[in-house]
Amino acid sequence: MRCIQCGSQKDKVLDSRSSREGAAIRRRRECLKCGYRYTTFEQIERTGLRVVKRNGEREAMNREKLMGGLVKACEKRPVPIDRLDRAVEEILAELHTDHLIEVPSSIIGGKVMDKLYQIDPVAYVRYVSVYRQFENVNEFIQEIQALTHRAAADPFQKRLFQD
Repeated sequence: MRCIQCGSQKDKVLDSRSSREGAAIRRRRECLKCGYRYTTFEQIERTGLRVVKRNGEREAMNREKLMGGLVKACEKRPVPIDRLDRAVEEILAELHTDHLIEVPSSIIGGKVMDKLYQIDPVAYVRYVSVYRQFENVNEFIQEIQALTHRAAADPFQKRLFQD
C-alpha cells in the first residue's frame, strides 16, 4: 500500500477489523517513512459485471453510479448512508449470485426499486418517476395508488401505518 502523504510503500498495520458486515476488512496503517496514519479497506474482488443498457450499449458495472442513484433518490430523506451502502452490496451480491456476466439495466433497475421500496417509500417514488420516465402527474398518482394498495396488502405495512 502506498502512503498518500509521502508515496512510500513501507508501512505497518496497526489494527484490522471486520467492516461492512463482514464484506470488507478495515486496516489502520502507519507509514514507516513519514509516520502518517491512514485507513484502507480490503474487499473481495468480484468478476466484472457488464451492464447492457436500453440502447444495447455495454459498459462495466459501476458501484459508484449505483450508489449515486440511491443517494439521489434519498436526498433530504432520513435514510442513513450506511443503509444505502448495504443496499448496494446486497444488489451486487444478488447479481453475482445469479451468475450473470452481462446484466440488462432493467434487472438492476428492478432490484434498486425493490430495495428503495423497503427503505423509503418517497425515495422509491422518486426513483420510479425517473426510471420509468413519468411525463405527467397522472403517472405519479397511479404509482402512489399502487404503492398504497401494495402497503395495504402487506400486514407488516398495515401495522406501520396504524401506529
